[in-house]
Amino acid sequence: MLFDLPYHFLLPLLFLTGLVAGTVDAIAGGGGLISLPMLLGVGVPPQVALGTNKLQGAIGTFVASCGYYRQGLLSLNTIYKGLMWGILGTILGAVASQVLNSDILRKVIPLLLLAILIYTIFSPKLGSEDGEPKINEFWFYIFFGFFLGLYDGFFGPGTGSLWVFSLTFFLGYNFVKASAYTKVFNLKSSLIATLCFAFGDNIDYTLALCMAMGQLIGGRIGVYFAIKNGARLIRPIFISVVSTTIITLLYKSYGGDHFLRLLHTFGLIPAALVLGVSVISMTILYLRQSKRRRQRQEADAAVEGH
Repeated sequence: MLFDLPYHFLLPLLFLTGLVAGTVDAIAGGGGLISLPMLLGVGVPPQVALGTNKLQGAIGTFVASCGYYRQGLLSLNTIYKGLMWGILGTILGAVASQVLNSDILRKVIPLLLLAILIYTIFSPKLGSEDGEPKINEFWFYIFFGFFLGLYDGFFGPGTGSLWVFSLTFFLGYNFVKASAYTKVFNLKSSLIATLCFAFGDNIDYTLALCMAMGQLIGGRIGVYFAIKNGARLIRPIFISVVSTTIITLLYKSYGGDHFLRLLHTFGLIPAALVLGVSVISMTILYLRQSKRRRQRQEADAAVEGH
């Protein structure tokens, strides 16, 4: 373990981790996929790592939420509707997690995220601009606000990705707007979890505040780049975050050794080839579609100029 490293090396390392995690999280979520492994990697005990990660992440999420609000992307009325049902769901989910087994969700959620990943990759217009809502906003927040809050309190991983996709698909939000609201809705569960870890004395405040300093800067940088570049930046990062979350959940669900055995059962080399070809093909498809859109936009601009 690296926890024996001197503080003059450890603290800058965690500051940079917070900076990168805050930037990524402000753009498309998933900052915890960067910060938590780093905390575990330097030897922080698991429970303390979880608590420390929640505190520094909550600070970064708050900064990003404020940044999006200052840019006029958030409505207090909409936030109220989402938080009201979300908090209720989170509390019930946390209570349910004490008495129910989450093994089923560990196996179902990766499949749901995989479906979201495939749909997003092959729907290039999703989230590129505001679209027509498929459901009334009031009923959306009653249903999705409550059930995503319930899931977040009960299990948690992938909640941000589920929020972003639900807001873009069902309410027609563009990716920037969806990411902005996702930050606020995730903040409530981060604060609740942070309080629980604090009461259990499972937070290393020195490490958390060091990472939070990076989050303060990263959150601002992420909001700036998200607003400046829009869906063309958020989309590939969102796809990367969802892909990483799927792999992480599969690894945790089946265990490292068993997960590798599953790959060997199929054939490790063929599996790697299929995965590699799929990723390359989807990347080429996405780049071609982006190039065609730019060419159409340039052609339209030239016509309007004449």
